[in-house]
Amino acid sequence: MVIGHQKQWQFLKKSANVGRFSHAYLFCGQEKLGKKKIAYEFIKLFFGNNTIQSHPDYIFIEPTEKEIQIKQIRDLNWRLSLKPFSADLKVAIIDQAHLMNAEAQNCFLKTLEEPRGETLLILISEYPEFLFSTIRSRTEIIKFYPVPRKEIKDYLKKQGVDEEKSQFISQISQGRPGVAIDFLNYPQKLKEREELISEIVKLTKSDLNFRFQYVKKISEMTDLKKILDLWLFYFREILLSGLNKNNIDKLNMDGASRISKIKNILERIQGTNFLISTTNVNKRLALEVLMLEL
Repeated sequence: MVIGHQKQWQFLKKSANVGRFSHAYLFCGQEKLGKKKIAYEFIKLFFGNNTIQSHPDYIFIEPTEKEIQIKQIRDLNWRLSLKPFSADLKVAIIDQAHLMNAEAQNCFLKTLEEPRGETLLILISEYPEFLFSTIRSRTEIIKFYPVPRKEIKDYLKKQGVDEEKSQFISQISQGRPGVAIDFLNYPQKLKEREELISEIVKLTKSDLNFRFQYVKKISEMTDLKKILDLWLFYFREILLSGLNKNNIDKLNMDGASRISKIKNILERIQGTNFLISTTNVNKRLALEVLMLEL
């Protein structure tokens, strides 16, 4: 079941039905929005309802050791050169395509310029700006945006989730259906998320020494990006709450100053998250700088 993204889905579905689909697509947007789910549903229009992952004409590429290497793209090119086994075309998904290194991107560019046989390529990326402009210009870009909370909430209620819990999950999933489904399937993740929110509240009321000790603890965590995403959610909710309760033109000095501070915090979190996700920056140092803004 596709949650949200009906405009994108209907466009892709119509393209497949009339046989006027692009040779290559770039699905871009935040993590867990449902880009891969839409890609699978799109592929089913060509492969039928067979299990996509085991289909002989399906190829899946993802990063190994934090990048997609040229040997993976060379193997992709070779497999695409073979005739389809049972379908009318071969289909490849390149997940986290922005993690192709320069050599891999150059190699992949040749595939886009000189497609071999009947192929369909779907690149999935959170950071499309990291791809060569020549790659982006040769793909049809499909942008995905956060899904309205109501649509996620309605889906959860159809799965038997009660009103209060579906309201909470739809709120903290931040418009990302994949996150909501994870919470539904793995209740422990939901409990951990609640605990992290409590930690954020405590953090904002603590001194620098406590904050730096907290940074020391989380800087080695493998899911640091998820923690920073939650911080973004928490402070964004505070910002929206403040703006909803006040007429912006009538904000007093304290209210305007608080909103300005929260905006600065959000910008700092976004910058820190980007650096940690895409570079080898010293995580602990980047987080300590962030703590100075709280």
